[in-house]
Amino acid sequence: MNEILKIKPYARLITMLGDQLIKNERIALVELIKNSYDADASWVKVNFIDFNEDFSINENSKIVIEDDGCGMNDEIIRKHWLNPATPEKLKRKAEEKTTPKGRILQGEKGIGRFAIFKLGKTIKIITRRQVKNKKGEFIDKGEDNENIVLYDFSQYDEEFLCENGEQKDLYLEDLGVEYSQRSPERIVKGEVKLGNVKKERKSFGTIIEISNLKTDWSENRIKQVQKEIGKMQPIFSTEQKADFHVWIYKDDNIHPSQEIYKEKLMNCMEIKPVFKVKNGVYDENEKNIRFELNGREKRLDFDSPELDGLSHFRDTFKSSKYQTECGSFNFEFYIFDFNAEKDTKYVLDKEEKQIVREHRIYLYRDDIRVLPYGDPDDDWLKIDMTRGTVRSGEFLSNDQVVGCIYITQEGNPKLKDKTNREGLIEEGKALEDFINVLQLILKYLRKVVYQRYLIDKKNRKQVDAIKKGKPLEIIENAKKQSNNDEKSLKFLNDFEKSYRQEQKVLQERIIKTENLAAVGLSIETASHDVMLFLKKTIEQMDSAIKNLMLDGEMDKNLMISQLTMLRGNMSMIETQMKDIQLLFPSTKLRTKRISVNEIIEKVHRLYMRPFKENMIDFSISRSNSPLIVKTTDAVLLQVFINLFDNALYWLKMVDTPRKIEIFIDGNNQRVIFSDNGSGIDDESKGYIFEAFYSGKGEEGRGLGLYIARQLLDRYDYSIELASFSKDKRLSGANFVLEFIKEDL
Repeated sequence: MNEILKIKPYARLITMLGDQLIKNERIALVELIKNSYDADASWVKVNFIDFNEDFSINENSKIVIEDDGCGMNDEIIRKHWLNPATPEKLKRKAEEKTTPKGRILQGEKGIGRFAIFKLGKTIKIITRRQVKNKKGEFIDKGEDNENIVLYDFSQYDEEFLCENGEQKDLYLEDLGVEYSQRSPERIVKGEVKLGNVKKERKSFGTIIEISNLKTDWSENRIKQVQKEIGKMQPIFSTEQKADFHVWIYKDDNIHPSQEIYKEKLMNCMEIKPVFKVKNGVYDENEKNIRFELNGREKRLDFDSPELDGLSHFRDTFKSSKYQTECGSFNFEFYIFDFNAEKDTKYVLDKEEKQIVREHRIYLYRDDIRVLPYGDPDDDWLKIDMTRGTVRSGEFLSNDQVVGCIYITQEGNPKLKDKTNREGLIEEGKALEDFINVLQLILKYLRKVVYQRYLIDKKNRKQVDAIKKGKPLEIIENAKKQSNNDEKSLKFLNDFEKSYRQEQKVLQERIIKTENLAAVGLSIETASHDVMLFLKKTIEQMDSAIKNLMLDGEMDKNLMISQLTMLRGNMSMIETQMKDIQLLFPSTKLRTKRISVNEIIEKVHRLYMRPFKENMIDFSISRSNSPLIVKTTDAVLLQVFINLFDNALYWLKMVDTPRKIEIFIDGNNQRVIFSDNGSGIDDESKGYIFEAFYSGKGEEGRGLGLYIARQLLDRYDYSIELASFSKDKRLSGANFVLEFIKEDL
């Protein structure tokens, strides 16, 4: 016999929905305040009554939450409030997107109300509904009755497994809730004091009294709640709505205001950031990121070299054709330097550093915060994790970035809150796309924008050191002032000798380090073709050996053909290895007269294969006089390998016919190297020759052009970006190499 069984939840479901699903009392309290917000309240008063001096609880302690929202009537209480997972808000959202005050309804699962049971076992709700006129519009009047709902679960244990100390099977339907109506007594027109302001108490709203409290509180926890309430709506926006305020009291005394704290935070946001990223927009349809960087407009398209140069972009989105599912959103960031120089406006004092550390990157949906994103211990964007497991330079530190991300229910329907209010649901790829886009923005800000700042900072230090006097100049001045003091002069002479010796050693080490770095960068490309030829040679040798092992008469012509091919491959390997040998440090001391044309031809041989694969047209033109310079093969090889390598990288980013043109001007001792890639943007022009700055993002080491300049500078040669139109041969990057004239 078939039988239909009904689901019969145990009463301990209350504990799971309230006590266990809601992480802590702070979140529970904020959930109740959100209910007041959804009810169009203009104010909420949270009162901690009859607590001990240190906020520990006693048998008389209770928390009272009062608001002037639209309240609940008999029908709402019976059909919706007492029914878990009610779809009421979900239905209201489908019919009307906003409340009468224009607020976007926050909740929709009907679970948030159980946050009450995180706080205490006895809950008394007094509520009075606001009256609607014939048009269905709220008017400034309350209904004739106050409705009282009383939950008294004090006779049950924490897990609802015992009643009055006796074990018992308790089901959800066994829990009685006392309900009554009366003439208004508590919610009546009158006066309510909120801080230093007296407001009219409307004849509608809700009062929630929570007693039989579960845990002690403390001054620090109250402060945390107060801060949390202050962050419930966007705290960095100057256009924040002023139609909703929360006040915290202890008995009849208002808790110390957070206005001073907030004022200090806003001062930090306004004055101390190195970079302000405002009015940021990720446009999912247009596939671009737009923002103002310190007042200057910036736009990054998905097909722009600046983004494509970041390995994070290629790893997560693969190409500019990738379509995200998170929806468009807005953002703003404030970036600080905790190691700013003391004489700059960016320096933070101890208190300011602490204020910045207390805030991270917040997420707001329809101007209401999504918890716990932004908490000091939350790493929802995996910033600290990446810095710890990959390298610190991947991201700006969580401590130095404060920001807000703004999403909406309408614009980001696939980004949904978890039932327990602990972030967003990991469903499909919407959340993954959302985090990846944010990481992309933050990586760009670190690898490009902030890196420029660090370079400028380093250069300022060097200039300051020069202004304060070079060590040898300081020593010389000290000697002049110590003419008659033999002991001082002897000390200064010994110090100068020691300093010069140390300086010489350090300079030699720097040169060796730069040489080794240059070899490392160059050998990577040069060795690639050698490995290809070796692979082919081994395959041909294996084939020849196999043929020799076969029974029967040997085909002499076939064997000669195979050996000839082997000889050709080995010859190519020999040529490549000879070119590679020129790169090693032992060759750097052999200064001689060198044909620039021959060096370029050698480098071109290394790049013939990748140029062919990527359809890059290469051409050289020359003046009448050959360009002969006095240096080493290694220096010129490394300089041109770096130029070829950069051109190859950026030409891959363009779809137009790809070209590299080199003009060797022997008459004027110069070379112009040009490509028609994406070029160098104005913001990067002042940084491309700096160490560790790269427009390629993580893929670039930021050493190629820096080393090229350092190597040429040793011989009083130079490399610069072309600054005159006559030197710009193609539309992309154009470099001018200048070689001094000598009597060769």
